[in-house]
Amino acid sequence: MTEQTPAASKLMPYQFPNPKEAPLEIVVNPAIPDDERVWVPQAENVWFRPLCLNVSQGYWTNLLRVRKSGVLSRHRHPAPVHGMVLKGKWHYLEHNWIAEQGSYVFEPPGETHTLFVPEDVEEMITYFHITGVMFYCDPWGKFEGYEDVYTKLEMCRKHYESVGLGSDFVNQFVR
Repeated sequence: MTEQTPAASKLMPYQFPNPKEAPLEIVVNPAIPDDERVWVPQAENVWFRPLCLNVSQGYWTNLLRVRKSGVLSRHRHPAPVHGMVLKGKWHYLEHNWIAEQGSYVFEPPGETHTLFVPEDVEEMITYFHITGVMFYCDPWGKFEGYEDVYTKLEMCRKHYESVGLGSDFVNQFVR
């Protein structure tokens, strides 16, 4: 082994291999895609762009894009959620704060809330990291549906096949 000066060794990459079982990293560039086909429709004027669909740990990260005002969904999370507003703004009807561009939001496990996009917002894009399940419900908590990493994966496969990217396009986001 040759001796390096402290300055030179700081710029030297790690010299050993990573564990062979470790999954590959994901680099998504650009995260906000130029190709509209990458956005997966979720509802009228609502899309998501997958970034990581982690089937081994049960979480997903995505960009949520909304181009309408009003109630987007009412849902409950049994696990924590992290969000970062990249464009526009939104809030929950159950709280008095507004998440604007640049805001970070932590949603604690067990919270039920109703996502609302105000009238003056043309487009909202928020990065979300969601673990577990989103349970959709009415105002009284009656179950109306759910999403998890597997339903998101299936939505992506169907959409990417239908727009000519092929169902395997989503595989780059699966870990």
